[in-house]
Amino acid sequence: MSKPLVVSIPHRLGKREALRRLKTGLGSVGTDFGHLFIVEETIWTSDRVQFRLSALGQPASGSIAVAEEHVHLEVFLPGLLAMLTESLQPLIRRECALLLEKK
Repeated sequence: MSKPLVVSIPHRLGKREALRRLKTGLGSVGTDFGHLFIVEETIWTSDRVQFRLSALGQPASGSIAVAEEHVHLEVFLPGLLAMLTESLQPLIRRECALLLEKK
C-alpha cells in the first residue's frame, strides 16, 4: 500500500457549515471533474465521509474528517497516481479551500 496523500485545510466556518458545504460540493464533483475522476461511493458517518473513486481508470479510496477549524483529507492512491502526489496536493488544497471559502 502506498503512502496516503494528506491535506489539511483550515476554515472559519464552524463544523456544521463546513459539513454542509462539503456534502453539497461532493455532490457536484462529478460535474466539475468528471473528466479526471468519478466518485463511486460516499458513506457519511457523523462528521466523516469515507469514499471510493476512480481516477483516470485507477481505483482510490480515502476519507474526509471535518473539525471545527479544519478539514482533514486522506487519499490512498494506486501506484501510478501515487507518483503524482506532489502535483495533486496543491490542486486538492486549492479546490477544497474554494469550497470552504467564507461567503
